Amino acid sequence: MWVTVNMDDMRFSDIEMALASGYRAALYCRLSKDDDQEMESASIANQRAMLQQYCAKNGWEVVAVYQDDGYTGLNMDRPGLKKMLHAIEKGIVNLVITKDLSRLGRNYLETGRLMEDFFPRHGVRYIAMNDGIDTLRENNEIAPFKNILNEMYSRDISKKVHASYHLKATKGDFTGCVAPFGYVKDPANKNHLLIDPETAPIVRLIFGYALEGHGPNYIRRKLEEAKAHCPTWWNRQRGIRNTFTRWELVDPEKGRFIWDFSVIKDILRNPVYKGAIASQRCNYRFKVGTLGEKKPDEWIVVEGMHEPIISPEDFETVQSKVRSRQRPRGDGNFSLFAGLIRCGECGKALTIRKTNAKRPIDIYACVTYNRYGKGHCTQHRVEYDALYQQVLEKIRECAAAALGNGEAVMERLSTACQSEERQQSEAIARQVAKDEERASVLERMVMKLYEDMISGRITEQNFDLMMKRAQDEQEELKGRLDKNRRLMANKAEVQENSRRWVETIREYADIQELDAVTLHRLIREIVVHEAIDQDGTRHVDVEIHFNLKPMPEESGIA
Repeated sequence: MWVTVNMDDMRFSDIEMALASGYRAALYCRLSKDDDQEMESASIANQRAMLQQYCAKNGWEVVAVYQDDGYTGLNMDRPGLKKMLHAIEKGIVNLVITKDLSRLGRNYLETGRLMEDFFPRHGVRYIAMNDGIDTLRENNEIAPFKNILNEMYSRDISKKVHASYHLKATKGDFTGCVAPFGYVKDPANKNHLLIDPETAPIVRLIFGYALEGHGPNYIRRKLEEAKAHCPTWWNRQRGIRNTFTRWELVDPEKGRFIWDFSVIKDILRNPVYKGAIASQRCNYRFKVGTLGEKKPDEWIVVEGMHEPIISPEDFETVQSKVRSRQRPRGDGNFSLFAGLIRCGECGKALTIRKTNAKRPIDIYACVTYNRYGKGHCTQHRVEYDALYQQVLEKIRECAAAALGNGEAVMERLSTACQSEERQQSEAIARQVAKDEERASVLERMVMKLYEDMISGRITEQNFDLMMKRAQDEQEELKGRLDKNRRLMANKAEVQENSRRWVETIREYADIQELDAVTLHRLIREIVVHEAIDQDGTRHVDVEIHFNLKPMPEESGIA
């Protein structure tokens, strides 16, 4: 009796058995709304169980399981995927297994790059279990076609989903995954919002401070003092999301009371709190995703869709106050670097204007020079586009350094911060001494006024007028002295500030464009210096000073 043996199969089986013990497998699971399935977490669990069983059958050790629940396959910037790729680069993983190719991604080019370049370059075997794709075998000709089909499927789904969202937006339906802070989804209708009795008071508190004229930084500090839990904490308590802010990760106890500047800003300008539904707020492009927010007048806003937390009148008042805090340009638009850029010689702001050239461009120039001429300061001319690019590249550079060697960056920052803290402390001390001297002079003036009035040297009317001026100045001095003395008493936590800055800047490694919120979050000031040689040659130097700690809304130094 003859038995036919396929030598190729036998050789491959032998290789499999020999290599099984050397594999360190990573299981990757993904599910998004595009998959049109319910019970997302359960589906992830099913994927994981299926892949674990497959590894056990083949004798492969599973060293890690990575998952992305609620992320589209078109987006390659997924937390779970990024962690897995990082583990591959470190040599922790040499085998990646997914349920099928679409779990790895639906972006034809990016998924192909992983399979054809990244995995082979790092010695990683990839298996798409249900598609029969295994990079160790010579049977993967179908993979590129499956990539294309997966992307075509996603493009078709994307069109249908966004058409559906647009229709719901015009009807005033709420289509978000999570209800805005202060609201909950109506159990009887998930597209309708109900006021949340637990969190709505916090929203009213935020708008109350804004109505008094305070900005997001002031409100943030007040919420922290009141120990108001941040939105992510509330979402975790209710099982809606299991995410943490960077503050919570650093200090779970105190971090839950720390609010991000941008969160408060978004709450203040969201029409949902006056009873309206605002949809289609972001620009979207297939495969790219969101490309920044649209202007408010481009949103689809439907009024009167649910009970308001804030009256429409109060909401509009807050919008006016928010706009009044911005600095308009001469052409009516707002300068991106407003409040950040100043002259390194006279200390005044640099303001933006258009040149009178045939093709006008935006430039920044010293306000002292513009008002009083070259006898008081020099122009300090900086082109807007050049400044924009320089700041963008500097942020990327710092983010890359923080990602590469965060400890070294923290050490350098700590040294720089200590020097800066000394300079600030000396400046505050000088201001305190000056204010104390002035307070002493005012006290003597008040005593002299009493003597002059009693002796009849001044009238009672003049006495009242001069006393009011003196008392007003005394109150101002007292407030400034109290603030600066507190600043002197509180020693800077230099190491902690440096570590927080490194964690923050890492978020901006792939930043593509600048916005005001990002700039004010990362940058304390931009200082422009100008030197002029004897032959008239101008040399302009731009210094970018990053926020090494949360900056107060107002400086302690007058």
